[in-house]
Amino acid sequence: AADAPAGDAKSESVTQERSVWSKDDEHPTTRTTMVSLKLQKRLAAEVLKCGKRKVWLDPNEVNEISMANSRQNIRKLVKDGFVIKKPENIHSRSRARLAAAAKAKGRHTGYGKRRGTREARLPTSLLWMRRMRVLRRMLRKYRDQKKIDKHMYHELYLKVKGNVYKNKRVLMESIHKEKAERLREKAIAEQFDSRRTKNKASRLRKLQRREERLAQGLNFEQKKK
Repeated sequence: AADAPAGDAKSESVTQERSVWSKDDEHPTTRTTMVSLKLQKRLAAEVLKCGKRKVWLDPNEVNEISMANSRQNIRKLVKDGFVIKKPENIHSRSRARLAAAAKAKGRHTGYGKRRGTREARLPTSLLWMRRMRVLRRMLRKYRDQKKIDKHMYHELYLKVKGNVYKNKRVLMESIHKEKAERLREKAIAEQFDSRRTKNKASRLRKLQRREERLAQGLNFEQKKK
């Protein structure tokens, strides 16, 4: 089999020269006929799983290729090297990668390179959705980890929706502050309760002592009588 040519074979027909005797001439004349390989190219494209433009048919084996009228015959020709799948065209991404790396550093992004408005390039609704998703994800995580209860979760969820917190750091600080405030209120309430129970106990003791004194006075008077 001959080597595949570098250029694309545009024509699906191959020229074949045949020597034919003419009645008037003593010497044979050359008549050119075209052998159509349209069917073979289509079958080869199906067998090789590529487009017809990627199929190369050996021009030196036209007769044998033209006899192939089934996929099995085409597979045999492929095995023999008479039908070849052309290699993929190389499309380098090196320049695109360099440009992307430069853009990541902030090059080529000035006013002259911008086509859309600020809202079109980065919509405020998209920024809002991103912020909401980040903050709500954080609240869910804290609730699942039992760092906040369901009541605080609901309260903070509504505040997040009301645009109270602009980022995770502010929300985290607010959570810590709220938890500290609740702990302080709880401690104050416990102190108040303990003081109240203590005062109640002291009042009860006073009443008992008063009743005991009254009872002792009554007993003393009765003994005198």
